[in-house]
Amino acid sequence: MIKIKNLTKRYGNLTVYENFNLELKDGEVTCILGESGCGKTTLLNCIAGLTDYEGEIIQVKCSYIFQTPRLVPNLTVGGNLKLICKDEKSIDDALAEVRLTDKKNAYPVALSGGQAQRVSIARAFLYGGEVILMDEPFTSLDLKLKKEISELFLQIQSESRRTALFVTHDVDEALSLAHRIIAIKGGEAVLDISTAGTDKDELRKRLISVLIA
Repeated sequence: MIKIKNLTKRYGNLTVYENFNLELKDGEVTCILGESGCGKTTLLNCIAGLTDYEGEIIQVKCSYIFQTPRLVPNLTVGGNLKLICKDEKSIDDALAEVRLTDKKNAYPVALSGGQAQRVSIARAFLYGGEVILMDEPFTSLDLKLKKEISELFLQIQSESRRTALFVTHDVDEALSLAHRIIAIKGGEAVLDISTAGTDKDELRKRLISVLIA
C-alpha cells in the first residue's frame, strides 16, 4: 500500500505540492486526473524515488509504465523482458497474456506502437512491483488501440489484483479504467470519488466542472 504524508515538492520558486496526502487501497486502480502541468508525473516520480521531495512516502517496490515503451532497441522483445526476469516460462506466460507470443524474437523496430506498449505492460507485471505506476501510457495510441490495450490492462490487473496508480488528463480514460478518481488542481485534491455504482455521465460532468472551475 502507498501512503503519502505531507508531500512537498518544489522546483525553485515553484511549489507543485505542499503537505499533500494520499493513501491507496490495495488491489485497486486509482487515477490522478488533472490538466497538463499540474504535477501528475511529478507525483509518480516522487513515489518511484526518481526525484527528491519533502515529507513521507512509505516506499514500496514499483513497476513503471511510461508514456513511451522505452524498449532497448538492440534487444528482442524476449531480451527486453529478460532484463528484469530470467525465467523463460514467466516471460512466455507474460507474452501470452498480452497476446504477443509470436513477437518474442522480434526487435522493437518491427513492432507497432500498440505492440510495443503491450510489451511495456508485460514488463511491468513481470517485474513484480507491489504498485504499478502509469504515466499516461495510452496517450499516443489511436482510439481503437487505446480501448483494446486499456481493456487488456484491466483484465490482467483484475486477475493479478495488483495495485495501480495512473495519471491522465483524459476524463473518459479515467472513467474507463479507475476504481477511484482523484482530481488534482493547484497541487490539491479537489475531488476524490469512487466510480463504483456511480452514473458515469453525471460523474463526467462533475469532474469537468471541478477541473475547469
